[in-house]
Amino acid sequence: MSVLLSLQSFLSTQPVIDFMTNILAAICVLLVTFILSRWVKSSIARMGFKYDQLDDTLFVFLSKFSQIVVIIVGATFVLNSFGVQTTSIVALLGAAGLAVGLALQGTLSNFAAGIMLIVFRPFKQGDFVSVSGQSGTVKEISIFTTELATTDNLQVIVPNGQVWGAPITNYSVYDKRRLDLVFSVSYGTDLGRADTVLADLVAGDARIHKGPDPLIKVSALNQSSVDFTLRLWCDASDYLTLKFDMTRSVKEAFDAAGIEIPFPTTKIVNSTDPNGVPQQAAP
Repeated sequence: MSVLLSLQSFLSTQPVIDFMTNILAAICVLLVTFILSRWVKSSIARMGFKYDQLDDTLFVFLSKFSQIVVIIVGATFVLNSFGVQTTSIVALLGAAGLAVGLALQGTLSNFAAGIMLIVFRPFKQGDFVSVSGQSGTVKEISIFTTELATTDNLQVIVPNGQVWGAPITNYSVYDKRRLDLVFSVSYGTDLGRADTVLADLVAGDARIHKGPDPLIKVSALNQSSVDFTLRLWCDASDYLTLKFDMTRSVKEAFDAAGIEIPFPTTKIVNSTDPNGVPQQAAP
Protein backbone atom coordinates (compact mmCIF):
# COMPACT_ATOMS: atom_id res chain seq x y z
CA MET A 1 0.00 0.00 0.00
CA SER A 2 2.83 2.32 0.85
CA VAL A 3 4.43 1.58 -2.53
CA LEU A 4 1.27 2.57 -4.35
CA LEU A 5 1.04 5.75 -2.33
CA SER A 6 4.67 6.56 -3.08
CA LEU A 7 4.12 5.93 -6.82
CA GLN A 8 0.99 8.05 -6.77
CA SER A 9 2.76 10.88 -5.01
CA PHE A 10 5.67 10.61 -7.53
CA LEU A 11 3.38 10.72 -10.52
CA SER A 12 1.52 13.68 -9.08
CA THR A 13 4.65 15.82 -8.89
CA GLN A 14 4.85 18.74 -11.33
CA PRO A 15 8.04 17.62 -13.20
CA VAL A 16 6.51 14.24 -13.99
CA ILE A 17 3.27 15.83 -15.10
CA ASP A 18 5.19 18.21 -17.35
CA PHE A 19 7.24 15.34 -18.79
CA MET A 20 4.16 13.24 -19.53
CA THR A 21 2.47 16.26 -21.07
CA ASN A 22 5.51 16.81 -23.32
CA ILE A 23 5.47 13.15 -24.33
CA LEU A 24 1.81 13.33 -25.34
CA ALA A 25 2.37 16.64 -27.11
CA ALA A 26 5.38 15.19 -28.98
CA ILE A 27 3.36 12.17 -30.11
CA CYS A 28 0.57 14.43 -31.32
CA VAL A 29 3.02 16.72 -33.12
CA LEU A 30 4.73 13.77 -34.82
CA LEU A 31 1.40 12.34 -35.94
CA VAL A 32 0.29 15.70 -37.29
CA THR A 33 3.71 16.16 -38.95
CA PHE A 34 3.58 12.83 -40.80
CA ILE A 35 -0.03 13.38 -41.87
CA LEU A 36 0.73 16.93 -43.00
CA SER A 37 3.89 15.84 -44.86
CA ARG A 38 2.01 13.16 -46.78
CA TRP A 39 -0.75 15.64 -47.63
CA VAL A 40 1.75 18.26 -48.84
CA LYS A 41 3.58 15.65 -50.93
CA SER A 42 0.42 14.33 -52.59
CA SER A 43 -1.00 17.82 -53.17
CA ILE A 44 2.10 19.10 -54.95
CA ALA A 45 2.43 15.91 -57.01
CA ARG A 46 -1.24 16.10 -58.06
CA MET A 47 -0.72 19.69 -59.18
CA GLY A 48 1.97 18.57 -61.63
CA PHE A 49 -0.13 15.69 -62.96
CA LYS A 50 -3.23 17.85 -63.32
CA TYR A 51 -1.85 20.33 -65.84
CA ASP A 52 -0.19 19.10 -69.02
CA GLN A 53 1.92 22.24 -69.42
CA LEU A 54 3.68 21.57 -66.09
CA ASP A 55 6.66 19.22 -65.84
CA ASP A 56 5.76 16.10 -63.82
CA THR A 57 9.38 15.48 -62.87
CA LEU A 58 9.73 18.90 -61.27
CA PHE A 59 6.63 18.50 -59.13
CA VAL A 60 7.56 14.97 -58.04
CA PHE A 61 10.89 16.32 -56.82
CA LEU A 62 9.26 19.31 -55.12
CA SER A 63 6.71 17.06 -53.42
CA LYS A 64 9.40 14.82 -51.92
CA PHE A 65 11.52 17.81 -50.90
CA SER A 66 8.53 19.52 -49.24
CA GLN A 67 7.72 16.33 -47.32
CA ILE A 68 11.26 16.22 -45.92
CA VAL A 69 11.11 19.90 -44.94
CA VAL A 70 7.83 19.41 -43.04
CA ILE A 71 9.25 16.40 -41.18
CA ILE A 72 12.41 18.32 -40.22
CA VAL A 73 10.35 21.25 -38.93
CA GLY A 74 8.15 18.94 -36.86
CA ALA A 75 11.14 17.05 -35.42
CA THR A 76 12.83 20.35 -34.50
CA PHE A 77 9.68 21.49 -32.67
CA VAL A 78 9.55 18.23 -30.73
CA LEU A 79 13.20 18.47 -29.69
CA ASN A 80 12.73 22.06 -28.58
CA SER A 81 9.78 21.04 -26.41
CA PHE A 82 12.13 18.72 -24.47
CA GLY A 83 14.72 21.45 -24.02
CA VAL A 84 17.20 20.05 -26.56
CA GLN A 85 19.47 22.70 -28.04
CA THR A 86 18.88 22.20 -31.76
CA THR A 87 21.60 24.70 -32.71
CA SER A 88 24.28 22.20 -31.73
CA ILE A 89 22.54 19.49 -33.74
CA VAL A 90 22.38 21.78 -36.76
CA ALA A 91 26.09 22.53 -36.41
CA LEU A 92 26.87 18.83 -36.17
CA LEU A 93 24.78 18.08 -39.24
CA GLY A 94 26.55 20.89 -41.07
CA ALA A 95 29.96 19.47 -40.28
CA ALA A 96 28.85 15.99 -41.27
CA GLY A 97 27.37 17.36 -44.46
CA LEU A 98 30.65 19.09 -45.32
CA ALA A 99 32.58 15.86 -44.86
CA VAL A 100 30.11 13.89 -46.94
CA GLY A 101 30.13 16.60 -49.59
CA LEU A 102 33.89 16.44 -49.96
CA ALA A 103 33.73 12.65 -50.27
CA LEU A 104 30.90 12.73 -52.81
CA GLN A 105 31.82 15.65 -55.03
CA GLY A 106 30.92 13.86 -58.24
CA THR A 107 27.59 12.65 -56.92
CA LEU A 108 26.71 16.08 -55.55
CA SER A 109 27.61 17.71 -58.86
CA ASN A 110 25.16 15.34 -60.57
CA PHE A 111 22.57 16.21 -57.91
CA ALA A 112 23.06 19.95 -58.44
CA ALA A 113 22.92 19.50 -62.21
CA GLY A 114 19.72 17.47 -61.83
CA ILE A 115 18.10 20.32 -59.92
CA MET A 116 19.17 22.77 -62.65
CA LEU A 117 17.74 20.50 -65.36
CA ILE A 118 14.46 20.14 -63.50
CA VAL A 119 14.13 23.86 -62.73
CA PHE A 120 15.25 25.36 -66.05
CA ARG A 121 14.00 22.46 -68.22
CA PRO A 122 16.16 22.68 -71.36
CA PHE A 123 14.28 19.54 -72.42
CA LYS A 124 11.44 17.40 -71.15
CA GLN A 125 10.24 13.82 -71.36
CA GLY A 126 9.54 12.81 -74.95
CA ASP A 127 11.99 15.27 -76.55
CA PHE A 128 14.63 13.97 -78.94
CA VAL A 129 17.96 15.45 -77.84
CA SER A 130 21.69 15.14 -78.32
CA VAL A 131 23.69 15.52 -75.09
CA SER A 132 27.26 14.64 -74.21
CA GLY A 133 27.76 12.73 -77.44
CA GLN A 134 24.56 10.69 -76.99
CA SER A 135 21.31 11.07 -78.94
CA GLY A 136 17.88 9.70 -78.12
CA THR A 137 14.41 10.32 -76.77
CA VAL A 138 14.26 11.50 -73.16
CA LYS A 139 12.55 8.85 -71.04
CA GLU A 140 13.24 10.15 -67.54
CA ILE A 141 15.00 13.05 -65.81
CA SER A 142 15.93 12.00 -62.28
CA ILE A 143 17.96 13.82 -59.67
CA PHE A 144 21.25 12.14 -60.60
CA THR A 145 20.88 10.83 -64.16
CA THR A 146 19.01 11.33 -67.43
CA GLU A 147 17.70 8.30 -69.31
CA LEU A 148 17.63 8.29 -73.11
CA ALA A 149 16.25 5.75 -75.58
CA THR A 150 18.21 5.63 -78.82
CA THR A 151 16.61 5.26 -82.24
CA ASP A 152 17.31 1.51 -82.10
CA ASN A 153 15.65 1.36 -78.66
CA LEU A 154 18.74 1.06 -76.48
CA GLN A 155 18.79 2.54 -72.99
CA VAL A 156 21.47 5.17 -72.35
CA ILE A 157 22.02 6.56 -68.83
CA VAL A 158 23.90 9.89 -68.77
CA PRO A 159 25.02 11.51 -65.48
CA ASN A 160 23.36 14.89 -65.06
CA GLY A 161 26.72 16.58 -64.52
CA GLN A 162 27.71 15.66 -68.07
CA VAL A 163 24.32 16.73 -69.43
CA TRP A 164 24.29 20.18 -67.81
CA GLY A 165 27.99 20.80 -68.44
CA ALA A 166 27.85 20.19 -72.22
CA PRO A 167 25.96 21.74 -75.15
CA ILE A 168 22.42 20.40 -75.49
CA THR A 169 20.76 20.03 -78.88
CA ASN A 170 16.99 19.67 -78.64
CA TYR A 171 15.40 18.57 -81.91
CA SER A 172 11.84 18.72 -80.55
CA VAL A 173 11.53 22.33 -79.42
CA TYR A 174 10.60 23.90 -82.75
CA ASP A 175 7.92 22.51 -85.04
CA LYS A 176 9.81 23.39 -88.25
CA ARG A 177 13.25 22.22 -89.46
CA ARG A 178 15.54 22.86 -92.43
CA LEU A 179 16.62 19.96 -94.60
CA ASP A 180 19.82 20.28 -96.68
CA LEU A 181 20.41 17.73 -99.45
CA VAL A 182 23.29 17.55 -101.94
CA PHE A 183 23.00 15.79 -105.33
CA SER A 184 25.79 15.42 -107.88
CA VAL A 185 25.58 15.38 -111.68
CA SER A 186 28.28 14.88 -114.31
CA TYR A 187 30.00 17.79 -116.04
CA GLY A 188 28.27 16.93 -119.30
CA THR A 189 24.82 17.46 -117.81
CA ASP A 190 22.61 20.34 -118.89
CA LEU A 191 22.44 22.22 -115.58
CA GLY A 192 19.21 23.95 -116.53
CA ARG A 193 17.55 20.58 -117.14
CA ALA A 194 18.78 19.22 -113.81
CA ASP A 195 17.53 22.38 -112.10
CA THR A 196 14.09 21.90 -113.65
CA VAL A 197 13.87 18.25 -112.54
CA LEU A 198 14.72 19.19 -108.96
CA ALA A 199 12.28 22.13 -108.97
CA ASP A 200 9.44 19.88 -110.19
CA LEU A 201 10.12 17.37 -107.41
CA VAL A 202 10.13 20.10 -104.77
CA ALA A 203 6.93 21.69 -106.09
CA GLY A 204 5.15 18.32 -106.13
CA ASP A 205 5.80 17.44 -102.48
CA ALA A 206 3.19 18.93 -100.13
CA ARG A 207 5.40 18.36 -97.09
CA ILE A 208 7.85 21.05 -98.25
CA HIS A 209 6.96 24.52 -96.94
CA LYS A 210 6.60 27.38 -99.38
CA GLY A 211 7.97 29.86 -96.89
CA PRO A 212 10.88 30.26 -96.59
CA ASP A 213 11.14 29.46 -100.28
CA PRO A 214 13.03 26.28 -101.22
CA LEU A 215 16.57 26.89 -102.44
CA ILE A 216 18.05 25.00 -105.42
CA LYS A 217 21.56 26.14 -106.31
CA VAL A 218 24.83 24.83 -107.72
CA SER A 219 27.04 24.70 -104.64
CA ALA A 220 30.33 23.08 -105.71
CA LEU A 221 32.44 22.07 -108.70
CA ASN A 222 34.23 18.88 -107.69
CA GLN A 223 36.84 16.87 -109.57
CA SER A 224 34.26 14.67 -111.28
CA SER A 225 30.87 16.21 -110.50
CA VAL A 226 28.77 19.33 -110.21
CA ASP A 227 26.87 19.52 -106.88
CA PHE A 228 23.37 20.85 -106.43
CA THR A 229 22.23 21.85 -102.91
CA LEU A 230 18.55 21.65 -102.00
CA ARG A 231 17.63 23.68 -98.90
CA LEU A 232 14.09 22.85 -97.85
CA TRP A 233 11.87 23.61 -94.83
CA CYS A 234 9.38 21.10 -93.46
CA ASP A 235 7.60 20.04 -90.28
CA ALA A 236 9.94 18.49 -87.74
CA SER A 237 7.84 15.32 -87.78
CA ASP A 238 8.40 14.96 -91.56
CA TYR A 239 12.16 15.54 -91.50
CA LEU A 240 13.44 11.95 -91.77
CA THR A 241 10.75 10.62 -94.10
CA LEU A 242 11.16 13.62 -96.40
CA LYS A 243 14.93 13.12 -96.48
CA PHE A 244 14.62 9.44 -97.43
CA ASP A 245 11.80 9.98 -99.93
CA MET A 246 13.48 12.92 -101.64
CA THR A 247 16.77 11.04 -102.01
CA ARG A 248 15.01 8.18 -103.82
CA SER A 249 12.81 10.49 -105.89
CA VAL A 250 15.81 12.46 -107.18
CA LYS A 251 17.60 9.28 -108.24
CA GLU A 252 14.53 8.00 -110.10
CA ALA A 253 13.86 11.40 -111.71
CA PHE A 254 17.47 11.76 -112.87
CA ASP A 255 17.37 8.27 -114.39
CA ALA A 256 14.12 9.06 -116.21
CA ALA A 257 15.57 12.32 -117.55
CA GLY A 258 18.84 10.72 -118.62
CA ILE A 259 20.87 12.76 -116.16
CA GLU A 260 24.04 10.98 -115.07
CA ILE A 261 25.00 10.78 -111.42
CA PRO A 262 28.80 10.38 -111.52
CA PHE A 263 30.77 7.95 -109.42
CA PRO A 264 34.53 7.80 -108.77
CA THR A 265 36.55 6.43 -111.71
CA THR A 266 40.23 5.79 -112.29
CA LYS A 267 41.84 6.44 -115.71
CA ILE A 268 45.03 4.47 -116.47
CA VAL A 269 47.33 5.88 -119.17
CA ASN A 270 49.88 3.51 -120.74
CA SER A 271 53.13 5.44 -121.27
CA THR A 272 54.72 2.90 -123.69
CA ASP A 273 53.93 1.90 -127.29
CA PRO A 274 53.23 -1.74 -128.28
CA ASN A 275 56.97 -2.30 -128.88
CA GLY A 276 57.82 -1.33 -125.31
CA VAL A 277 59.43 2.01 -126.20
CA PRO A 278 58.54 4.80 -123.76
CA GLN A 279 56.53 7.61 -125.34
CA GLN A 280 57.70 11.22 -125.20
CA ALA A 281 55.29 13.74 -123.83
CA ALA A 282 54.17 16.28 -126.39
CA PRO A 283 55.84 19.66 -125.91
